[in-house]
Amino acid sequence: MPKRKDPHKRRGLGADRRATVDRVLAQRQPDLTVLAEALHKPRNFSAIIRTCDAVGINEVHAVPGADGVAVHWNTSQGAEKWVRVRRHENLAVACAHLHDAGYQLIAAHLSDAAVDYREIDYTRPTALMVGTELWGVSEAALTVADREIVIPMKGMTQSLNVSVACAIVLYEALRQRDAAGLYAARRLRGDTYERQRFEWLHPGVARFCRERGLDYPDLDAAGRIIGSFPRGGA
Repeated sequence: MPKRKDPHKRRGLGADRRATVDRVLAQRQPDLTVLAEALHKPRNFSAIIRTCDAVGINEVHAVPGADGVAVHWNTSQGAEKWVRVRRHENLAVACAHLHDAGYQLIAAHLSDAAVDYREIDYTRPTALMVGTELWGVSEAALTVADREIVIPMKGMTQSLNVSVACAIVLYEALRQRDAAGLYAARRLRGDTYERQRFEWLHPGVARFCRERGLDYPDLDAAGRIIGSFPRGGA
């Protein structure tokens, strides 16, 4: 007799992939983020997103420039699938949202008021503000920033590429947070964790549900969809 097919097999995932998804979600930092102001080079923004994924950032905030917010896939290596980009209408809205959520706004900006980037306590809820490739963080952003930071330079040039500077600061944040044990236990809220886990394990079904306004079905411990696939909807 032919071997019976497991009706759940098509809904499951390899154990290695599921373990990777669970491990990454368990280390996401819901109170560490980047606010990118009017970046006009997709490669730079994509590199920032890639670094954000690497240090466990779950959501990046962006204020669109004249050409909107664009991502260069080859640079991001698909990291935008794992890091949400929240677009804000303007800088004031973005900063108010982050301040209201309890973030300290740290502007990467060369000035007399700037301190060494390693002097900041990144274990606090932190939003790193980065500006345009040519002009840096705007004056409007500096007026609402809580602190300004600088990366010490020993050469003739006075600044780094924005994505490189962002990576240096974020890895200092990772170092501090790792030492403080902030990667040791899951920090995403339950509803956010469950939603993202479903979307990462079953992106096709998640898209189907979103397009039709349907709730995501439940998953079992192995990450498989329980019961029938969702059907219908508006």
